Amino acid sequence: MKRTEIINALQLTGEGQLINVRGWVRSRRGNKNVSFIALNDGSTIKNIQIVVDLAQFPEENLKPVTTGSCISATGHLVASQGSGQAVEIQLTELEVYGTADPEQYPLQKKGLSMEYLRTIAHLRPRTNTFGAVFRIRHNMAMAIHQYFHEHGFFYFHTPIITASDCEGAGQMFQVTTKNLYNLKKDEEGKIDYSDDFFGKQTSLTVSGQLEGELAAMALGKIYTFGPTFRAENSNTPRHLAEFWMIEPEVAFIQKEELMDLEEDFIKYCVRWALEKCQDDLQFLNQFVDKGLIARLESVVNTEFIRLTYTEGINILQEAVKNGKKFEFPCEWGEDLASEHERYLVEEHFGKPVIMSDYPKDIKAFYMKINEDDKTVQGTDVLFPQIGEIIGGSVREESLDKLNAEIARREIPMKDMWWYLDTRRFGAAPHAGFGLGFERLLLFVTGMQNIRDVIPFPRTPKTAEF
Repeated sequence: MKRTEIINALQLTGEGQLINVRGWVRSRRGNKNVSFIALNDGSTIKNIQIVVDLAQFPEENLKPVTTGSCISATGHLVASQGSGQAVEIQLTELEVYGTADPEQYPLQKKGLSMEYLRTIAHLRPRTNTFGAVFRIRHNMAMAIHQYFHEHGFFYFHTPIITASDCEGAGQMFQVTTKNLYNLKKDEEGKIDYSDDFFGKQTSLTVSGQLEGELAAMALGKIYTFGPTFRAENSNTPRHLAEFWMIEPEVAFIQKEELMDLEEDFIKYCVRWALEKCQDDLQFLNQFVDKGLIARLESVVNTEFIRLTYTEGINILQEAVKNGKKFEFPCEWGEDLASEHERYLVEEHFGKPVIMSDYPKDIKAFYMKINEDDKTVQGTDVLFPQIGEIIGGSVREESLDKLNAEIARREIPMKDMWWYLDTRRFGAAPHAGFGLGFERLLLFVTGMQNIRDVIPFPRTPKTAEF
């Protein structure tokens, strides 16, 4: 018999019809006459109730049906006698696909900590919380593709293996086929990569932006959406070594238009979640973050504040004068800490902020320098609970100015001649931004740790599964 997904079974109204559902048992309870099986197949956070008449199915036959076991249940759809669901299934046929020993199955008891669940990341999608998180993750990926498709962007695939360091940070994972126990070195004692697979030193990408800029110079509007890697020894609730980035790049737009794009895009994604993930969001709102839905709605229904970095520093310094305590200093020329960003968003304005015109020395070499020669046209979106969620900028299109900044910072460009060619041949004004997908998911789900919005987190000393 053809299987009916539980999300669809719960919508059926034809009483008495025979249907088949398959999934994993969340619980089984009952008395000497009847047993109730709560079954979930991942299609929805809601379970369907299977009612078992013990006169037809002796208790002995139900022993394998324990929490975590996988079953196929066929039966007649009937109106539910209890609260919580409109319909249930009166069992007529049962098949057990796989058992789960109650003594060994680790998801038996409720109230398991997030830390513990990370140690069994291969099983945690079966919990209500992670089922909800990963369904929302899927929906956010769909929202991203749909937004850019509707707005005429082209999905462009940038390389994962690269010889360039976009941010100039040097915190990159090397890719090599060399024998690490017998490394060939040159006369200066440096590793000789001439016999390596690519014939040069290569790494996993930290960003697809530079290649994305090249594509925008031909296709006009592109976006990337793929995995990126940073070998940063950071054990915070906001950092991963492997994460996903969304990076649109657009020709012929200025700073104000870039900020419009950032605001419109992120509102679209949040609106998508509110419209298409209602059941999962309601669960997370009840059990993870009771202010979640209200916060999501407030983002969609408000205009973002726009202010310069200098204005932001002035507000923060005024707050300090009035007794506000920050862990980190907030002086002009210093990068803002998350606590500063959250103060502006959550306490001072009470709404998201797009901050622009940062000091050039704390931003990347490719950002367009303002006429004051002190600030650049960076445009970061700051969100409640998160701090910076988007980092964007107008890019410097002048070859002379870009070369001057590269020289000033002493950035090695021998493997990035191709990037400079975009300024040499038909340079155009352009801008773009980067959004960490997991940062967006933290905001949309209300989860507190970035390790809990990606199926298998990669962090320092952690590469399980």
